[in-house]
Amino acid sequence: MNPAPYKVVTFYQFAPFPDFAEKQMPLLDLFYAHGIKGTVLIAAEGINGTIAGKPDNIDAAVMGITEITGLNDLEPKYSNANEMPFRRTKVRLKKEIVTIGDVPADPLAKVGKYVEPEDWNALIADPDVILIDTRNSYEYGVGTFKNAIDPHTESFGEFPAYVREKLKAKPDSKIAMFCTGGIRCEKASSFMMHQGFENVFHLKGGILKYLEKIPQEKSLWEGSCFVFDERVAVGHGLVQSEYSLCHGCMNPVSPMERRSPKYEEGVSCPHCADRSTEAQKASSRQRQMQMTLAKKKGLKHLGPFKEES
Repeated sequence: MNPAPYKVVTFYQFAPFPDFAEKQMPLLDLFYAHGIKGTVLIAAEGINGTIAGKPDNIDAAVMGITEITGLNDLEPKYSNANEMPFRRTKVRLKKEIVTIGDVPADPLAKVGKYVEPEDWNALIADPDVILIDTRNSYEYGVGTFKNAIDPHTESFGEFPAYVREKLKAKPDSKIAMFCTGGIRCEKASSFMMHQGFENVFHLKGGILKYLEKIPQEKSLWEGSCFVFDERVAVGHGLVQSEYSLCHGCMNPVSPMERRSPKYEEGVSCPHCADRSTEAQKASSRQRQMQMTLAKKKGLKHLGPFKEES
């Protein structure tokens, strides 16, 4: 069996990075030189990104990122793709590398206890543990850990309000949290500790590291993990799942949902068919036609895609 032609790497590091703006162009030059696509966010608090390319080029890019930024604890998480899962190359200057908003949440000052994937099952099997999925509802719907709480957020910036207004837990409650790659839990656990919670744990390396390391027969994960690229979702072993993305509402669509009469490729799905106007559907049909024509010509149409929030 031939290896997948593309290698994907997700990484982040919280660290003082005062000259981050000066690193934007060197990083872009590095990525262009190696044919790398994806998105990297840089801010005074560190770096966060997911990029893809040919395997050797990705390895060179990861080494180059460390050389350019001086950040050497990226803890990269690798997976594979049969097609290039990104359309563009972006290095963005940001206020935060993951946006939680104007609340006390500094992982460099205070953060929860890291739990290795190998120790995660024992922790969340404890009936006294409150298990919280810090991701958004559309991500939760694709897959999550058994008995995990859905905070019903549409963006990570809504998480502090959930904790303050809806989380019914005592300060000494044992809280376990998880997210895609670990970065949102860094901010979430720091915020919760500032709110007075004493026993806060989070999955080191996130769901991706868990699915990479824990065999399916021992796993407590149910479903797939949504990822912010054209693979849409991955399962155990980080193998691509059979989800697609509705270009009408940007929600993930399962194989069962694609069999619904409300599903029209590139136009609508059961999540949005009843609330989309005919004008919106007509526009989506036009875009889908352009994408189909581009594909027949061997080109990739630069349509919309969901980014992490």
